[in-house]
Amino acid sequence: MTAFVLVPGMCHGGWCFADLTAQLRGLGHVVHPVTPTGIGERSHLLSGGVNLDTHIEDVTALLAAEDVHDAVLVGHSYGGMVITGAADRLPGRVDSLVYLDVVDSGYAVRPLPFFDPRATPHPLASVLQPLRLTGDPARVRRRDYVYAAGWDGESPFTPVYERLRADPTWTTHSLDGGHNLMRDAPGELLKILLDVATK
Repeated sequence: MTAFVLVPGMCHGGWCFADLTAQLRGLGHVVHPVTPTGIGERSHLLSGGVNLDTHIEDVTALLAAEDVHDAVLVGHSYGGMVITGAADRLPGRVDSLVYLDVVDSGYAVRPLPFFDPRATPHPLASVLQPLRLTGDPARVRRRDYVYAAGWDGESPFTPVYERLRADPTWTTHSLDGGHNLMRDAPGELLKILLDVATK
């Protein structure tokens, strides 16, 4: 079976993947939902030194400690930068990357009113630090982009989705859900992840 590593977006912990985690595990897959350092139940670890590199290290340390190989890394929003960095640093352990509604850049914000009540403020340095890559992103077998088409109003992610749809090195999907696809379209997202694991 496949090993999935699920990385949340800003202000969220691994708990936001609870339903998806249970479904994937119920099908026999190994699933590691990540709560980044300084967030949620790990907010007590927040310091001025927590940045994007810290969150990338959260994932690479997990891959090493759990001896995970051929992983499917799933990043929601900000988590897309984290999985990209982790795949760059440990390419031999990563098979595929799945991006859920990810934009090229963003700004730090407090948890928005529609966020889960467990959301906590996000470390500012982690979104201000540029992502530095050392390797070739083509070293992973597959890269998927999952676009949330059900925003109330225009999605800020539409330009990224349109660009990747025209790129033959990406597989794109459009789901009728808001930005938190794991909450708004869990069944369809589960199908996509199972497809990534088997093809």
